[in-house]
Amino acid sequence: MTERPTPTPSVEEFLAAMPEGMGGLNDKMGVELLEIGPDRIVATMPVAGNTQPYGLLHGGASVALAETLGSIGSALHAWPDRVAVGVDINATHHRAVRGGMVTGVATPVHRGRSSATFEVVVSDEQGRRVCTSRITCMLVSAAPGS
Repeated sequence: MTERPTPTPSVEEFLAAMPEGMGGLNDKMGVELLEIGPDRIVATMPVAGNTQPYGLLHGGASVALAETLGSIGSALHAWPDRVAVGVDINATHHRAVRGGMVTGVATPVHRGRSSATFEVVVSDEQGRRVCTSRITCMLVSAAPGS
């Protein structure tokens, strides 16, 4: 018997299924989820409000955006009987950004039975790479009722 693939939910359906939507940190950072699918997850984030003392986009903000996108991709792969738990993330910061919006795009590197890895590229409004990140999530059994 061939297993049918689970349809990918819309952004609205995905967010409605999350107990806290995008979560408090993403709300504070202004992250907006634009697209979700098995091969691509896209979100934007304003630079304003996410800067370090020199007025540049904070590297931690780029990493938080990357972790969000990679975790969503891993969660989609794991769903419905498993959940994704982040176990490793790294980032290389390529250029500074002082304003506007950045866009993060996550694509799968590996989707297995027990782990999923995504590469996330964060770019500025001119399409220039700001940050490259890689996140790996462990896929564990979902607790009943979660």
